[in-house]
Amino acid sequence: MEPDTATELIDEYCRAWSEPDPAVRARILHGLWPDDASYTDPTVHAACRAELLAHLAAVQSRRPGSKVVRAGPADVHHACAAFLWHAVGVDGAILRQGIDFVEFMADGSGMRRVVGFFGAYRL
Repeated sequence: MEPDTATELIDEYCRAWSEPDPAVRARILHGLWPDDASYTDPTVHAACRAELLAHLAAVQSRRPGSKVVRAGPADVHHACAAFLWHAVGVDGAILRQGIDFVEFMADGSGMRRVVGFFGAYRL
């Protein structure tokens, strides 16, 4: 996978986490997340798109107006990537930070699996 393509998909994924409108969030995720893709972090395991959308809605309700942003370049090889991220509040404060590891679909059209960890990391 080309690094630019991976970065575009990661940024779109972060946009889904940041989108307050559930319908827009679903459209974003539908474009890059197959129904059977999975997401896992210390608080949740979402085994499909519907479960991830429910988790994103819960996060949005706890942190209204917050954004998830990529915090530096993604490290990409083969069909995998790692990237640092920050959850940023409306006042600009970092609410949470972490690292996500991504497995992309073989054809490069979306994400197959994301595993996230919370805390301060470096790539």
